[in-house]
Amino acid sequence: MNIASIRIITDDVDRLVAFYEKVTGATAERPAPVFAELVTQSCTLAIGHSQTARLFGAGSVVGANNRTVIIEFRVDDVEAEYVRLKPFVDDWVQEPTMMPWGNRSMLFRDPDGNLLNLFEPVTEDAIERFRGRH
Repeated sequence: MNIASIRIITDDVDRLVAFYEKVTGATAERPAPVFAELVTQSCTLAIGHSQTARLFGAGSVVGANNRTVIIEFRVDDVEAEYVRLKPFVDDWVQEPTMMPWGNRSMLFRDPDGNLLNLFEPVTEDAIERFRGRH
């Protein structure tokens, strides 16, 4: 089994698409005005309008209401990404920091409050853990 995508539900698809296009450098595919996909090498980030939530069952998802999930992106250089994104990101949770498991990591929130972690494995153990993964 493989993860096909992670989907964020929002009231403003265009705003989140623009944000994630800047963060990832990917161009979103828009098969419908209420839905977009940013396809990366390892996973697809889908963004759906809250209007689509009724397709999953009444009350099953609520846009801009998440405080339990962290969307993580492995990057080549956390410091360079920090410099690139600093003028664009409004809500920084953690500037680049060394984590106990060997990653250099920074955390910030998207315009809907979802938490993102951009990290770079830097210790030999962390690098080895990610060897061969996309």
